[in-house]
Amino acid sequence: MKNLIYLTLLFAYIFTLAQPNTEVYLFERKNTKGVEQLVNLKNISNNEGYDNQPSFYDEQTILFTSTRNQQTDIKKYEVKEGTSTWVTDSPVGSEYSPLKIPGQNAVSSIRLDTTGLQRLYSIDLESGKATALLKDLVVGYHVWYSEDILLCSVLEEEQMNLVIANLKDKTNYTVAKNVGRSLHKIPNAKLVSYISKEEENWTVKSIDPHTAVSKEIVRLPQNIQDMCWLSDGSILLPRKNEIIKFNPETDKDWSVWYSFEEKEISNISRMAISPDETKLCLVSEIPLTMIVDQQVETFNKAELDGFAACFSEDVLVQNFPTDTMYVGNAKLKASYERYFAKNSNTKVEVVKRILMGAYVIDEEKVKVDDKTYHQAAVYKIENGKIAEMTFIHSQGEVPDVDKSVKEQLTAYNARNLEDFAKAFSEDVKAYNYPDKLLFDGKEQMKNNFTKWFEETLDLHCEIKNRMIVGNVVIDEEFITANGGNFRAAAIYQVKDGKISSMRFIR
Repeated sequence: MKNLIYLTLLFAYIFTLAQPNTEVYLFERKNTKGVEQLVNLKNISNNEGYDNQPSFYDEQTILFTSTRNQQTDIKKYEVKEGTSTWVTDSPVGSEYSPLKIPGQNAVSSIRLDTTGLQRLYSIDLESGKATALLKDLVVGYHVWYSEDILLCSVLEEEQMNLVIANLKDKTNYTVAKNVGRSLHKIPNAKLVSYISKEEENWTVKSIDPHTAVSKEIVRLPQNIQDMCWLSDGSILLPRKNEIIKFNPETDKDWSVWYSFEEKEISNISRMAISPDETKLCLVSEIPLTMIVDQQVETFNKAELDGFAACFSEDVLVQNFPTDTMYVGNAKLKASYERYFAKNSNTKVEVVKRILMGAYVIDEEKVKVDDKTYHQAAVYKIENGKIAEMTFIHSQGEVPDVDKSVKEQLTAYNARNLEDFAKAFSEDVKAYNYPDKLLFDGKEQMKNNFTKWFEETLDLHCEIKNRMIVGNVVIDEEFITANGGNFRAAAIYQVKDGKISSMRFIR
């Protein structure tokens, strides 16, 4: 019992404090000749702080949670009118995870009271009256199967377990251990899906609420928390700034369903599809560029507190590639306090920028009094804060530093392995950024690329953006391969006219 009380309080702490700055976005979905299009992006929350957990009440009404006055309430957005109103304003706590209750003009929601009590309530949309639905269960997430039956992720036995609750019979049965938050009715089936975390590799499973029989559907490619279904039986998963798809009936592997070019979409955490599948709602952390811009702005104004607030508590600051300067917000703040005291007239100007996944790469001019310095900075963003800041300093201009990079690009697009290899040093190394080794030496490199060049007949790389800082070349690449496209950033170090190392960011 003592452990359960502790976990309930911990769950409350997670709900109230570990909330990233997120926004809820709405897209119109179109499919032209099999090509998915998500168009007419609209920020429907447009609010400082935590906005999350969207669901469709009907085709034209979206429910989501939104922060105001240091609490989280439910908001309702009308698609046609483009207007939103508050559904709740509870003085005793915050509401989360709103869903339409079948057959009623009401919403179900988890309320976390200021006392730490956490329960599932129904909220009448006419009167605003809240009534506890499951008085004895610490419900984290839920989905309605019918007017009387719902499935819940419930905190019990020091973990989240799957419980089938029957409101008519007033029964609760635990049917699966250690489950996730994403619960959904499966289209065209009398089943519900859930994510099982019992094994190291999480799986999507189905369950029949009448028989409690559970079956594995597919293993997740990564331990992703959220998913949703399309009516054709496809599962959609968010992955950074893209959505991947798998249909258990037709697909052998996961594929990219949609990749977002919009700068607003950087790290998707939740999704919801309208009943007619013409609209998609998703939640993304605030644009990474906004966070970086804020730290540049506060730096230029020498606003120490505002500058330090842009960084995480355990921020890593280093020189490229992995030379650690210091770790921690306190040390960062002390370092820049000394810097501002010595350099009262410093300005940073962003010359070029590459946005790639959780990373923002800036080419910068730094003016200190009458001197100008050239550098690049690689920022990694996590939970709305800069978690890593890596500086690439120029040690002076290197003539034709990008010559070997251009040569390898030409050979890459021609799938000419011998010419490709000539651009690299004998001891070239490649990494997934920053330091996960992919291969070591030219021979290993040739072995890696031989099959890739032979089998990828449509291979092509286009440079969208290029930065040159000293002996470092940073390319934003758009790559076509095997009928698909993907983006990557490549950081090349050049020594004696040859590429000595490559680091890739996706």
